[in-house]
Amino acid sequence: MTMTIPPKAARHAWHTAVNPLHATVYFSPDTVREFAALGVENRTTANLAARAAAMGAVGAGVVAATFYNYSHEHLARHLPAVWDTISPQEAIAARYRAADATLRRLLGEEAIASAELAEAAELALRATEACTRHARPLYSAHADVPVPEEPHLRLWHATTLLREHRGDGHLTALLTAGLDPLEALVSHSATGRGMSGKWLQATRGWTEEDLDAAKRRLRERGLLDADGELTEDGVALRERVETETDRLDAAPYEHLGADGLARLAELGGGFVGRAIAGGAFPADLFGKA
Repeated sequence: MTMTIPPKAARHAWHTAVNPLHATVYFSPDTVREFAALGVENRTTANLAARAAAMGAVGAGVVAATFYNYSHEHLARHLPAVWDTISPQEAIAARYRAADATLRRLLGEEAIASAELAEAAELALRATEACTRHARPLYSAHADVPVPEEPHLRLWHATTLLREHRGDGHLTALLTAGLDPLEALVSHSATGRGMSGKWLQATRGWTEEDLDAAKRRLRERGLLDADGELTEDGVALRERVETETDRLDAAPYEHLGADGLARLAELGGGFVGRAIAGGAFPADLFGKA
């Protein structure tokens, strides 16, 4: 593909304006409340069911494959048992109700009703027109969910599609780089931009021993030093992973065009900033493992 957008512009927009807006639901009390009302009272179970539901009543094996960096044993404590309590269709509906409440709470009703939010929604949806389904199971499943009518939910839906589209491609890049699920997490945390060790254990189900073993493997490959910092080779490998992910995920943003992408980054970044200021994410979420 001939690139017409500035280098790394799509990556920047995804990290600052697309993915964080989608991810607000994972740490939202509104998600907990919506699922608890349906009998799913465990936060982890609710989040796993919410993201997996578009694929149907799947079990731990399918989710381990498509989510990539979760412990299968951890997943098996929640799936497929959750589907005895709630159907995938109910989970999808609860997730969108949670997204509605979360965005209203974090952004405020004035922003929800603004022309800028509606513009951001249409820009993001336009980008999704160039997403592709082949070899992208999570994106493809979520693309079958109907687009909501309300602008803020249209925006959240579009960020979900863009998030999963890039994520599916990212797994290909990780496999090509020879990074297993734990090594992918630990090396990402070592960049300072990934989850802290506390949150890797809490959300992905890995133990401290698992994380330590992954660090040893990365040191043996010359990717981490004795202090747990990325070596020159480690930095280069992580950049190759991101560059390959950019290449595999270029089509939506090329379709949007440089001006549209810049506008989406501007608008989405503003909404993300407001969400962060409103306490969308735990203060200790990111950091070196």
